[in-house]
Amino acid sequence: MTPLHFTFSTAFLLGLTGLAFHRTHLLSALLCLEGMMLSLFLALSLWTLELNSMNFSPAPLLLLAFSACEASAGLALLVATARTHGTDHLKSLNLLQC
Repeated sequence: MTPLHFTFSTAFLLGLTGLAFHRTHLLSALLCLEGMMLSLFLALSLWTLELNSMNFSPAPLLLLAFSACEASAGLALLVATARTHGTDHLKSLNLLQC
């Protein structure tokens, strides 16, 4: 494993562990998801450059488009949650009260 692959794998795993273990605010969970998507985008971009193939060139842009959609949906949920519950703490959210 090259140091570059190790760096991207470590960045993805740090985002995943942050998402799994540090779940106090919805904003911190969204930031962990964005960090994971950024590491995936950079790894996929470098992978397509290493392959020198035009078949995989739209894949990073497609991932970036889905990441932007995910970020906008997450921010919309953050605003809606803050308006209805008054806070973005994940412990105050209860799915059974819907």
